[in-house]
Amino acid sequence: MSPEVMPETVVVPAGKETDQRGRAHSRARAARRRRIVVLASRALLLIAVLGLWEVLSRANVIDPFNFSMPSKIWDQIYTWLTHGTALGSLGEQIWYTLYEALLGWVIGVIGGVVCGIALGRIAFLADVLGPYIKVLNSIPRIVLAPIFVIWFGLGPASKVASAVVLVFFPVFFNAFQGAREVDRNLVANARILGASDRRVTLQVVIPSATSWIFTSLHVSFGFALIGAIVGEYIGATKGIGLLVAQSQGTFNAAGVYAAMVILAVVALVAEGLLTFAERRIFRWKPSGSGD
Repeated sequence: MSPEVMPETVVVPAGKETDQRGRAHSRARAARRRRIVVLASRALLLIAVLGLWEVLSRANVIDPFNFSMPSKIWDQIYTWLTHGTALGSLGEQIWYTLYEALLGWVIGVIGGVVCGIALGRIAFLADVLGPYIKVLNSIPRIVLAPIFVIWFGLGPASKVASAVVLVFFPVFFNAFQGAREVDRNLVANARILGASDRRVTLQVVIPSATSWIFTSLHVSFGFALIGAIVGEYIGATKGIGLLVAQSQGTFNAAGVYAAMVILAVVALVAEGLLTFAERRIFRWKPSGSGD
């Protein structure tokens, strides 16, 4: 009877383990230091640009009537925050625009994902509908906003429609490409195990295409905001786009820039939420060097 073979135990020398911990600690400390340097550089760059803008405007090197200045833009935002706008409170205008953009974004994302996965999985549908989708994608979709105002009126429906057509195509093409780029070995293994087409799509194709879809979500929410703003600019009863139109009509450059700053803040918050959700979902992926 042969003696039982005991598994070998790998013993890491104490000095080597200490070196590994030290290197890991040094890398973490270097990453924190780099992050602080990056944030400080961003802040300094913003301060420098705003300071130079303020100085040049006050010195009349650039026309303060047309280009305004950061101090007047801040005064305009503060006035809107404390006294409201001619259309009502600033929060109401932000929520109205955000509601239109969010609704259009959700509808456009769902439609783009469903159609992209369907055409990516069914070659016949892709062959039949492909030329029509390319033609529709070649149309400048911003010019559809006046048509939507005629069709749906000055209410939120026309702005939602503008947001949908801007969001749909980037999401569709990413979902379509993600469905086409699925590892064929995974699909073949799933079929060998007896998975139906529906289970393959839900459990293999969609999870594999998720990273492609999330890539488009970052860009598409900005498109949704653009669609809502353009629709409000053309014709609306309230919203940030209407604030821009009114400020332009009264030659209030500070009001136009103030509305742009508010939109930038909303877009940055939305981008931060999407990035947080993506990191939570893809915790298994290593972080890029540029993060």
